Amino acid sequence: MADLTGKTAIVTGAGRGLGRAMAKGLVHAGASVTLVELDPDALENAIGEIGDACIGVAADVSKQNDAKRIVDATLEAFGGLHILLNNAGLGPERFRDTDRSNAKMIWEIDFSDWQLFLDVNTTGHFVMTKAVIPHLLLQDWGRIINVTTSLDTMTNFTNGAYGPSKAGAEALATMIAGGVEGTGVTCNVLIPGGPADTRMISATGVYANREMLIQPDVMVPPLLYLLSDEGAVVNNRRFRAALWDVGADGKSNLDNCGDPIAWPQLGGQAIRPDGDPRGNRNSGSENG
Repeated sequence: MADLTGKTAIVTGAGRGLGRAMAKGLVHAGASVTLVELDPDALENAIGEIGDACIGVAADVSKQNDAKRIVDATLEAFGGLHILLNNAGLGPERFRDTDRSNAKMIWEIDFSDWQLFLDVNTTGHFVMTKAVIPHLLLQDWGRIINVTTSLDTMTNFTNGAYGPSKAGAEALATMIAGGVEGTGVTCNVLIPGGPADTRMISATGVYANREMLIQPDVMVPPLLYLLSDEGAVVNNRRFRAALWDVGADGKSNLDNCGDPIAWPQLGGQAIRPDGDPRGNRNSGSENG
């Protein structure tokens, strides 16, 4: 397990679900953590469970002033900043029932809902990264982990604004990763790999049995690997946490549950003026 003693992390959406589980994992590994959560009651509850190695900031990650306040509070409390976990997000059940019935078509959703999902699920990643990354680049060390979703979830027509907003977050992640290549900072994507036991999935129908769902704790082992010395060579990759084998070595897990961010194998189709159809993007790397 990674020894994160002396490292400080910001975890957004840390009041519940995946964010709370990952924040607990970071603290257990020795990190100091700033928990970011819009709901003050959920934030207070998480602080009480996780303990003295964390502080809480009630904030809207899509607001630049709030992002600055989060960073300032982190630096004041812990004296450093090393890790950003962009996890805060809204789920698709605003647009349909859990069993995908009664779904609103994309043209039927309210503009306010469209804007809200882009603000939180996409712009939130951008705003937080923009606020944090100068500190990471200055010290030649940093880790950015973004939580997106699976490709089939992005493109399922019953998911309303959720799919496009997560697709935007996926594209943003690979642009960040390409920009930080070789700097000592990395950016990777981590997802559960399927329906997870969070409030995004209502306890109705087939999901009434919560044991059938992926448990939030599965996020912790791959997260700690990406933050370890061995994980420092991994950039521009996405990982399905449910496939991570805690008994296997890092290389095996990289091969078995990792892919390049945003599936570049589907790209390379634009025809350039010189007739060369190849793209110019980074397709995912291990920096070593």
